[in-house]
Amino acid sequence: MLAKRIIPCLDVRDGKVVKGVNFVGIKEVGDPVECAAEYDAQGADEIVFLDITATHEGRGTMLDVVRNTAKKVFVPLTVGGGIKNIDDFRETLRAGADKVSVNSSAVRNPDLIREAADIFGSQCVVVAIDAKRRADGGFTVVVNGGRIDMGIDAVEWAKKAEELGAGEILLTSMDTDGVKKGFDIELLNAVCSVVKIPVIASGGCGALEHFSEVFEKTNASAALAASLFHFKELTVGEVKDHCRSRGIAVR
Repeated sequence: MLAKRIIPCLDVRDGKVVKGVNFVGIKEVGDPVECAAEYDAQGADEIVFLDITATHEGRGTMLDVVRNTAKKVFVPLTVGGGIKNIDDFRETLRAGADKVSVNSSAVRNPDLIREAADIFGSQCVVVAIDAKRRADGGFTVVVNGGRIDMGIDAVEWAKKAEELGAGEILLTSMDTDGVKKGFDIELLNAVCSVVKIPVIASGGCGALEHFSEVFEKTNASAALAASLFHFKELTVGEVKDHCRSRGIAVR
């Protein structure tokens, strides 16, 4: 069995790390380069940066953050937010990112996934999916922080993203994001059952046992958390020790 990964996520706005609940109530929590260096020291397997404003100016600020972080940390960096085309991919990778995450731009232009995979390799292409529960029990793809329902089945979209060349799925449950009651096990199982590429669980982690639960009950390859780490409720090391105590192989 491949060792599971623990990934802190840094939502960045105007060059600062921020955090909200269900994508609202945003608070500043620190400097992204310092936060990333701290997580690197704690033993994080990767770090995800998401530029949540991602205007053109935001993208410029973000590339500076990536450059400065890449000089200080040695774990892979995944960067997303405002990636609209191949030039954005190229600039982000040049700035020091190891992987680039695309979300709404991939939904609106699925060929971007294929194009990026052909040019940079599937290992660089992460498709982020924000999913919300439908009244019928299925899951729909939402964009713009959960505000716009794209009318696309999230499980089918994950399958298509893999077919187009995505190397990884970053799957966020909008129903559990920031609520800290645990990952959305049902959503993760629905997606993990139809794809072979790694799936990163995101949204809802609030306690040590949520990490072990997601690995024991789903085939997720990695678990991502933000506020738990930002507000120093847990360290990456504590999470890994807990997982090992439950017999879960972590890096």
